[in-house]
Amino acid sequence: MTKKTDRTPKIRWLALALTAASLYLGALAPVDVAHAQEQRYQRRSILDIFLGRRYLDDEPQAPDVQQPRRQQRKRAPTQKAVINTRAASPVRAPLQEEPVVQKLGDARKILIVGDFLASGLGDGLTAAFETSPGVIVEARGNVSSGLVRDDYYDWPEQLPKMIDELKPAMVVVMIGANDRQQMVTDTAKEKFRTDGWFAEYRRRVLSFGKEVTSRKIPLLWVGLPAFESDQMTADAIQMNQLYRNQVESIGGEFVDIWDGFVDENGTFIVTGSDVNGQQVRLRTSDGVNLTQAGRRKLAFYVEKPARRILGTQASPDLVRLDESNLPGLGLPTNPVEHTVPISLSDPNLDGGAELLGARPPPVTLTKSPRDLLVEQGETTPAPVGRVDDYRMPAAKAPAEVSVK
Repeated sequence: MTKKTDRTPKIRWLALALTAASLYLGALAPVDVAHAQEQRYQRRSILDIFLGRRYLDDEPQAPDVQQPRRQQRKRAPTQKAVINTRAASPVRAPLQEEPVVQKLGDARKILIVGDFLASGLGDGLTAAFETSPGVIVEARGNVSSGLVRDDYYDWPEQLPKMIDELKPAMVVVMIGANDRQQMVTDTAKEKFRTDGWFAEYRRRVLSFGKEVTSRKIPLLWVGLPAFESDQMTADAIQMNQLYRNQVESIGGEFVDIWDGFVDENGTFIVTGSDVNGQQVRLRTSDGVNLTQAGRRKLAFYVEKPARRILGTQASPDLVRLDESNLPGLGLPTNPVEHTVPISLSDPNLDGGAELLGARPPPVTLTKSPRDLLVEQGETTPAPVGRVDDYRMPAAKAPAEVSVK
């Protein structure tokens, strides 16, 4: 019985030791321990504690200098630290688009009419004159229109209305890509490429151009480009010649764009040089329409004559003057004596009709060495000692001899 009572305190002591060991291990293993500490300290068992096993981690370690820096980098900055960081490093402002140039109230307008190619030309010219405050581009193209199907869209009727509404400084026409079809006239139906078709088409082009030139408005007629179809390209060449002859006969200007969309052999190209000389795609997959780069290149050919006609109005540096700061230009109240204007072509600027030196010289009492030489043949003697002094030196008198 004595032995059993002696074992009871030992068992209680062992239970208390196990409880204390579990609490101690729980304190050594916190939940929010860094990953680096988890690799450094090893988990111990109960037997390791009672048997007294020692690990390298139990030995005192040298203080880690870089450890606080790593923890400081991982720590989230406080509000004060965020404010200081923003003050130290300048915050980059978001990229802003360039401001759109405001057009002037008296800006001159360019009216563009025609088919789908004219609509693309309008996009290109709008980009070309985007920085010019004195120019506004008005594109009024109709995609499927032309001069043949007047029952679909009557350009001779719509053009005068547009001119009266916009009062443009010039009119740009690009039309004809949809006109390769049968034409209905007052007397018959003319098939495309026949003599009757070209005769009627020539008359319509001439009448359409006169709607502009009769109002004393500059006319620019843009020719057709080459197409992927060989037959369409051949028709475009013939129609461009017709446009040139008719437009120039009424005082308009024909803009030839053919070389910009063919290679050195005159063959249709899909990819070519843009306005900056870079190789880009100019035509779409159908071989008819233009890409955005092709539209800008098309406008490049029209931009030059348009700027010549508009003059300084097309300059990007054109600004509106503030009349309130201008000095007064009124006439002075006090009378001012005005001199008679002098013409640069007047030969009597000096008040005389003779050249300088034409008057006789003043009369003098003595004659000059020139007059003595020319009139009497006499020369003045040379100064004594000069190289041309040929006079004999004067003889010296004999010295008197004293008598002693």
